[in-house]
Amino acid sequence: MELSRRMSGVSVRPWPATAALLYLGLFVAASLPSARAEAVERSRRGELKRVLVLHSFGREFRPWSEYARDIKSELERQSRWPLDIQEHALLTARFNIPGPEAPFVEYLHSLYQGVTPDVVLSIGAPAARFAQRYRAKLFPDTPLILTAVEDRLIHRAGLGSNDVVVAIRNDFMAAFENILQVLPDTKSVAVVIGASPLERFWVEEVKRELKPLDGRVELVWYSDLSFEEILKRASKLPPGTALFWGLMSVDAAGVVHESDIALRSLHAVANAPIFSYQEPFFGDGPVGGPMHLIAETSARTVRAAIGILGGAKPASINSETIGFSAPRYDWRELRRWGISESRLPPDSQILFREPNIWERYRWQMLMVAAAFLVQGGLISGLLHERRRRMVAEVESRQRLAELAHANRYSAVGELTTSIAHELNQPLGSILTNAETAELMLSANTPDINEVRQILADIRRDDQRASEVIRRLRSVLKKTPFEIRDIALNGTVREALGLAKAVADGRRIALTYTPLTTDLHVRGDPVQLQQVILNLIINAMDAVTDADAGRREISVSTLRAGNQAEVRITDTGPGIAPADLAKVFDPFFTTKPQGMGMGLAIVKTIIEAHHGEIVAANHAAGGAQFTMRLPIAG
Repeated sequence: MELSRRMSGVSVRPWPATAALLYLGLFVAASLPSARAEAVERSRRGELKRVLVLHSFGREFRPWSEYARDIKSELERQSRWPLDIQEHALLTARFNIPGPEAPFVEYLHSLYQGVTPDVVLSIGAPAARFAQRYRAKLFPDTPLILTAVEDRLIHRAGLGSNDVVVAIRNDFMAAFENILQVLPDTKSVAVVIGASPLERFWVEEVKRELKPLDGRVELVWYSDLSFEEILKRASKLPPGTALFWGLMSVDAAGVVHESDIALRSLHAVANAPIFSYQEPFFGDGPVGGPMHLIAETSARTVRAAIGILGGAKPASINSETIGFSAPRYDWRELRRWGISESRLPPDSQILFREPNIWERYRWQMLMVAAAFLVQGGLISGLLHERRRRMVAEVESRQRLAELAHANRYSAVGELTTSIAHELNQPLGSILTNAETAELMLSANTPDINEVRQILADIRRDDQRASEVIRRLRSVLKKTPFEIRDIALNGTVREALGLAKAVADGRRIALTYTPLTTDLHVRGDPVQLQQVILNLIINAMDAVTDADAGRREISVSTLRAGNQAEVRITDTGPGIAPADLAKVFDPFFTTKPQGMGMGLAIVKTIIEAHHGEIVAANHAAGGAQFTMRLPIAG
């Protein structure tokens, strides 16, 4: 037997087995005396259980290293006794020409003389054969568990009542049928298996088992090639080709390889998908398929070991051969090679699936969605409130228009005498002029020029009466609230025209001082005239009730920044200081016959025009009402 250190793709001259084992034995012998004595004593007291693990190819050689790691982990977890697990590796199976095993046997014999393990675990077929071959010398009475060994490699004639077998069975036909199912256009499969004695055995077994595929798919064998040549060919495979990964411990050139490193090298250059039936390699490149699961083999092995350590007879432990589990596939490789999930068997498992954006950011997206929902609810509520407010504003404007209309009727009622006077004058003049024209026309020689002048007077008086009626109709007409561009000076002037006769009748001087430049505001001309008319009527009432002999009302328009102002000032008694803050309140009045709605309506109309109105006492006496409106544009 020989021990060697290896690098993938690099051949290192092996050490003679005897020298290597001697060096290892001296090292162990120098470091173990005290621990050995303590272990012996604890073992005699039943406190310690000793487990010997034999590896077939090395402690870190896949796939068996994964089985060993899982078995040791589960043993330590499930054991109710302290364990002393010792491991040894055979390396003879790694070489094309195995060395002698006798030095290794002698080393083990000297190491465990007088300190027999409670159970021996062999991992893989070479270790199983070694244990069976030398157990009479090494461990004649120690229970032996042969695990992770393929059913066809078990030497059943050498089994006894003190042995337990946890065997697996490779179904190569199922593995290749899987390739043809997921890749139905496959024309050839390149088989990657090494050139050691064990690997040559498997090449023949695969060829024998796959005989039924003759004619369906071409099998290309790489067992006679160096690994360097395998990589070159794998990088230039024709379309319709797949790779099948078996095992690579030694290539045809005699170079020793670590299987996992070799597989990763193959995966890096291959231009075709790789398939394998061994879970330890799954995740490092193979697409997947039916495979042996480490956990199932480990569970049976640990169950048998715990039973034996607890006193069970090995003959009472029965373990059936373990076949392939349900197919497993690497989602990353499926995507890489464009293999549709619909082609996979119904019971397949897909692993290494990268989470989509929903799976990766589920909570963040839920929080964002919740924020959007809350925001949407708030916006919906605000829109609903806005709609309700708009409806309320429309209804309010309608009510305002109706109330303002009623208020206009009331104001016009107070101007009835003035309106009748304004109408009687032109109508009386029209009648007089018409009678005069008739007399002149009955003469033998009527004066035509005089008749023309009479007709001109009739036309002028008619237009005057028409203007009075037009103003009255514009004030009294019932129209919805309408905002448009209006000339403020003209609107004020028309309102003054309706109140002029009343002021004259009461011997009140009503003067108007307009701004020399045009002032344009946005508003409803009828309602603004109503405001001015109401304020003038209130001012005339105040001046009429005053004891002072001076009766004057002045109206002026001016500009203050971006606002237009209309000021109405009277020479009445003014407003009591306690009443200044209440004059615009509904139903507040100082008149015995008043309802207290006029100024409240005035304020509502001005605010509807986005303006303001204030009342104050003038410094020279009397009251002054100032209304401000935004200038248009």
